[in-house]
Amino acid sequence: MKLEEEVIKIRRDLHQIPEVGFEEVKTSRYIEERLIEYGYKPIKVAKTGLIVHIKGNSKDRAIAFRSDIDGLKMVEKNDIEYKSKHTDKMHACGHDGHMAILLGFAKYLSQVDNIKRDIVLIFQPAEEGPGGAKVIVDDGLLEKYNIEYIFGLHIFPEIKEGKVGVCKGPMMAQTGELDIKIMAKSGHGAIPHKAIDGIYVASQLITSYQSIISRNTDPIDSGVLTIGKIKGGEARNIIAEDIQLEGIIRTFNNQIYSNIKGRINEINEGLEKMYNVKIKTEIRDMYPAVNNDAKLFDEVIDVFNKDDIIHLKPMMIAEDFAFYQQRVPGFFFMLGSGNEDENYINSLHSSKFNFNEHILIEGVKTYINICNKFFVL
Repeated sequence: MKLEEEVIKIRRDLHQIPEVGFEEVKTSRYIEERLIEYGYKPIKVAKTGLIVHIKGNSKDRAIAFRSDIDGLKMVEKNDIEYKSKHTDKMHACGHDGHMAILLGFAKYLSQVDNIKRDIVLIFQPAEEGPGGAKVIVDDGLLEKYNIEYIFGLHIFPEIKEGKVGVCKGPMMAQTGELDIKIMAKSGHGAIPHKAIDGIYVASQLITSYQSIISRNTDPIDSGVLTIGKIKGGEARNIIAEDIQLEGIIRTFNNQIYSNIKGRINEINEGLEKMYNVKIKTEIRDMYPAVNNDAKLFDEVIDVFNKDDIIHLKPMMIAEDFAFYQQRVPGFFFMLGSGNEDENYINSLHSSKFNFNEHILIEGVKTYINICNKFFVL
C-alpha cells in the first residue's frame, strides 16, 4: 500500500472511533498498534497519550512533532461510509487527520536508515479540554527528551486546499473561562423594595464589563470579554435571588489578560457594595496564547512554496499547543482544506465538517521537509 493510501485509511479508521479528552482508549490502542507495526516502542504518557522517541546519530537536541488525538461530544451528520460509530461523538476538528499525518510521518521515518538527530513524536490527548499539552509539559517530558523545537499543524477550512496559513508571533489567543454567581434577595415582584433584584444587578454587571474592553484596554491591542450564558429566576412574579453567568476571556497579551481579570474583580466588589449582594467570581486560566517564535518562523518558512503561503492575522480561537511554546520555541501552521467545488466548506466543530483526504500527504511531506531543513534526515 502506498503511503498516501495508508494515511487515508488510517484517517478513516480513526474517524469512526472518536473519543473525548483523556478517554481516548480505543484511539490510543489503534495508534499504539500502528507504531508497533512500524517497529517502534511507544511510551504511554498523560493517561491516554503516546510518545515515540527516535534516536539519531548526533548529540544535537531533538525536534518534536505533535498531534492531538481527541474528538468532540457531538452527533455527526455527514453521510459517509466511515461515519462515526460513536453516536454522540465526532472528529469535527480534524484531529483524525492530524493523527493520520503523524502516523504517516512515523511510517516514513521507520524506513529511513540514517536519522541524524533525535525525533520525538507526541500523540497528545485532550486538546479540546482540559488540556493534555499541559500535563505533558508539567511531567517534564520536553526536558526528558531534550527537545529544542516543536512543530504542529491544524487542518483549517477557512483557507483553500493547497494553501498553508502562517503567522509570526501571536497566532491564537490566550483563554480564560468565567463563572459568576450573584446572590441577591428574593421577594414578590410587585413589592421590589422589600427584595434585591438579582437580574438587575446582573444587567449592571454585564454593562460594566463592556467598559473593560472599550475603556480599560489599549485600542491597539485586542481583547474579548463575552458573557454567553445567564441563568436565573423562578417565576414572572418573583424577584430573582440567584443569578449565574458564564463567559470567556480572550486576548493575545498576558498583561491585558491580567488587567481584564483584575477589573472583573474590582467591578464585582463595587457592585456588591452598591447593591448589597454577594458575588462569587471564578476565573479559570485555560490556554496561553499560541506564539510562533520569530527566529524559528524565519528559518522554517522557506519549506513552503511561496505561492502557497497565506499570512494570517492573529485569531481568537485557542490551542493548547501553546503550553509547549512556553518551554521551547515552536512553530504551528494551518493546512488549508477549504474546497467549494467539492463542498468542503463547513467550519471546524460543525456536525458536517469534512475535507479532501489528499491534503494529508501534504502534511506528511511538510514534516519531512522540516526535518531536511534542520539536517535531521
